[in-house]
Amino acid sequence: MAAVIMLIPALVAFALWAFAWPAARTAPRDLPLGVAGSATATAPIEKQLARQDGAFEIHRYADEAAARDAVEDRTVYGVIVATGQGPKLLTASAASPLVAQLLQQSVAGQAPEGTSVTTVDVVPAPAEDPRGAALTSSVLPMGLAGVAAGSVVTLLGLRGFRAVGALTGAAVLVGVVAAALIHNWLGILSGDWWAEAGALSLSTLAVSGAVAGLAALVGPPGIAVGALLVVLLGNPFSGASSAPEMLPEPVGAIGQWLPPGAGTSLLRSVSFFDGAAATGPALTLTWWAALGLGAVLLGDTLSRRGTTTTETVTERERVLVN
Repeated sequence: MAAVIMLIPALVAFALWAFAWPAARTAPRDLPLGVAGSATATAPIEKQLARQDGAFEIHRYADEAAARDAVEDRTVYGVIVATGQGPKLLTASAASPLVAQLLQQSVAGQAPEGTSVTTVDVVPAPAEDPRGAALTSSVLPMGLAGVAAGSVVTLLGLRGFRAVGALTGAAVLVGVVAAALIHNWLGILSGDWWAEAGALSLSTLAVSGAVAGLAALVGPPGIAVGALLVVLLGNPFSGASSAPEMLPEPVGAIGQWLPPGAGTSLLRSVSFFDGAAATGPALTLTWWAALGLGAVLLGDTLSRRGTTTTETVTERERVLVN
C-alpha cells in the first residue's frame, strides 16, 4: 500500500514536469536568426536584437538571395533584410509556425514608428495544417507504434534474427501506412512520398529496436524503460510544437538525441526542405536502430550461452550422481 501511495504521485509529478515545464518555459534561446544587408543598414537591427540577451544567434548575410538560401537550407528560422523601404522579414512556417509568428511579432514591435514590415514565408506550412497542429499530433502515435512493436516482439518470445526481421518488417509497414495517411489523406506533408515513408519507418525502428533491445538485455522491465524514454521524455522534449531552441536548456538538445525529436526534425527536412539538414537526425535514428537491434542479437546470444552452460552443469551433476 505504501509503495502504491508513493509511486503514483511520483509518476504524476514526473509526467507534469516533463510535459508542463517545457511548455510553460517556452521562449527563444539562441534561436538562429539572420540579418541581411550592408553593415551600416543592419547595425541598428543587430543592436535591437542584442538587447534580448541570449534570445537569438545572429547570422549575417550579404543580400536577400543569400538569406533565402539560408532559410531554405534550415540554417536559420528567419532573416531580417534591411531595405530602403524598411525591414523585410523572411520566415519558414514549415520549420515552425510558432517561431514564424514569434519573429513577425518581434520584428513588428521593433520596427521604427510609421514603418511597415513586409513578411515573406519562404517555405510555408501546408494549407491543410498551417499551425502544424496535425504534424505535432503525429509524434506520439509514431512513438507508441514503436513501443508497441518492441513490446509485442518481446512478449511473443521472438529472439535473434527472427526478432530483428519482425521489428524491421513492422517498421517498414508502419512507415508506409503513416505516409499514406499523413501525406495522401490528411495532406499535411508535401515532399517526396518515399522519403517521408522512409523517415517514418526509421523513426519507428529506432523506438521499437530500443525497446526490444532493452528487454533482451534486462528482461521485461526494459519495456518500461523504453516507454519512459519515448513517451515521457522524448515526446515533450521533441520540440515538435515549437522548436528545440524554444525549450529550456538542456531539454531541447536532449530531445534531439531521442527518437521522437530526431524523427520530427527528419520528417520536416524531407517533407518541406528537400532533405536539407536531414543528415544529423537521420544518423541519430540510425544509431538508435542499430544499437537496439544489436542489443536484441546480443541478448539472444547471451541467453543461448546461459542455456548451454546450465545444460552442461546439469549433465555433469547427473554423471557425478551416477
